[in-house]
Amino acid sequence: MTATDGTVSQTIDRLIDAEQERFAETHPRSAEAWARGRKHFLYGGPSHWMRRWAGGFPIYVEEARGCHVRDIDGNDFIDFCLGDTGGMCGHAPEAVTRAAVRQLERGTTHMMPTEDSLWVGEELTRRFGLPYWTLTTSATDANRGAIRIARMITGRDKVLVFSGCYHGGVEEAHVELRDGQMQMRNMIHPNGVDHARVSKVVEFNDVNALEEALAAEDVACVLMEPLMTNFGMIPVAGGFHDAVHEATRRTGTLLIIDETHTLSCGPGGYTRLHGLEPDILVAGKAIAGGIPAGVFGVSEETAARLWKEVPHVNPRQRQSAHFGIGGTLAGNALTIATMRAVLEGVLTPKNYEKMIGRADQLAGAARAVIAQHGLPWHVTQIGARMEIMFSPRPPLNGAEVIATRRGNLETLLHAFYMNEGILVTPFHTMFLMCPATEDADVDKHSAVFGRFTKAVIEAGVT
Repeated sequence: MTATDGTVSQTIDRLIDAEQERFAETHPRSAEAWARGRKHFLYGGPSHWMRRWAGGFPIYVEEARGCHVRDIDGNDFIDFCLGDTGGMCGHAPEAVTRAAVRQLERGTTHMMPTEDSLWVGEELTRRFGLPYWTLTTSATDANRGAIRIARMITGRDKVLVFSGCYHGGVEEAHVELRDGQMQMRNMIHPNGVDHARVSKVVEFNDVNALEEALAAEDVACVLMEPLMTNFGMIPVAGGFHDAVHEATRRTGTLLIIDETHTLSCGPGGYTRLHGLEPDILVAGKAIAGGIPAGVFGVSEETAARLWKEVPHVNPRQRQSAHFGIGGTLAGNALTIATMRAVLEGVLTPKNYEKMIGRADQLAGAARAVIAQHGLPWHVTQIGARMEIMFSPRPPLNGAEVIATRRGNLETLLHAFYMNEGILVTPFHTMFLMCPATEDADVDKHSAVFGRFTKAVIEAGVT
C-alpha cells in the first residue's frame, strides 16, 4: 500500500461512496422499487440475501437470457454471478424452458413419480457413480438429509466441517475458528443450538487437526466441499483428499461431499473428475436449471446400513417409513422435467468444455493485468469458476482468508463493476461461466478490470 492503513481505508470508503452515487443516478426505478419493497419484506426483498449488492440497493430485473441481464431502468449487464451458481446453465436456456412449459401444462406436483424420474435416477448414477438417490427442494435440505442419515446409522451426534465452509442453512455448519476457538460463522446470530455438542470445526487442508478431531470416534460425518469456494476460493492441498478418505474410514465416520458449487468442474463434478469416494454426495442449485432442487446419492454400503434402520421394502406396511427428511414438493414433476433437460441437454461434456475454456480466458487475462502492474493480487480457477482475491497467493485455509481479506476493496470492485455493466457474486469476487458466455463477454470484463486497476493504482489503494 502507498499510505497508512487508515488513510487507505478512508480513501476506499470515499471511492465506494462515489460509485454508489453513480449507481443511484442510473438506477432510479430500482431505487424506487427497493423503497417500496422495504415496506413489506422483512429485509427489503423476497430473500434477505438480495440486499447484499454493493450498489447500495439491488437492481430489479426485467429479463435475463444467457449470461445477460436487463434491469427495469434499461441497463444491461454481463452476469458472471449467475444466481451464485443457481443459474450456471445460463438464464432461460431453451431446453429447460421447453421442458418446464411442457410439464407445466401436464401438472407440476402430485407426490407421485413420472417416467422422467427413471431417466434422472439412472443419469445421476452414471455421472456421479453412487447407486441410490433422493431429491430434495434445495442443497440445504439435501445436506440435512445426509446428516440425519449419518447420525441414524452411526449413532453419533457430531458433524465436522471446515472453517469458512458454507453448506446452506445447515445449523451444524454455522461455525468457524477464530482465535483458535469455535465461534459462529461470519458473526451469524446464535440460534439456541449447542454447537459444542453437535459440531466440530477444523481448518481446511490440516490433516493433523482432522485426525485429532476424529480420534474420539464421536463424529457422525465429515461434511465438506472438495475445494472451498464460498469464503474466497481455497485450493485443496496435495494428498488432502486421500487423508480425509483414510481418516473417515479408519474412524467409522461417513464422508459427505457437497458438490453444489464444484459441479462447475465437469459433468460429474470434482468427485468424478478426481475419483473421490464419498459415502454420500450432495448437489443442488444448478442441477435443475434454476428451479429449486437438491439431490443426494448414497453408496451401496451406506444404503444397506440405512435399510437396516428404515426398511425400503415391506409389502405388509400400508405406508412407507418416514425418516424425518423430505417434503411434499421434493421430486415434483416440474423439477424432474427440468433436471432431465439440464442433464441431457445443457450440462453436457461439450458445454463444459466451452465453459471451462471461457474461464481459462478470463483468468488468464486477469492474471496478465495483475502481472503488468505488479499488484499483490492473485487469481484462482477451477473448472468454469474463478476468483480474483486481493492477496499475494491463494489461502491455505479459512484463517488465512480472515487474515488477508480486504472486504472494503472487494466492495469497491463490486460497485465499480455494477456501474460498468458487470455482475459478480456479491459475497466475494467469484466468477462463473455458463454455456452462453462468449468471447465478447470475457473481453469486456478484461477491459473493465483494467480500468478498475488503473483507478485504484491512481488512488493509491492497491
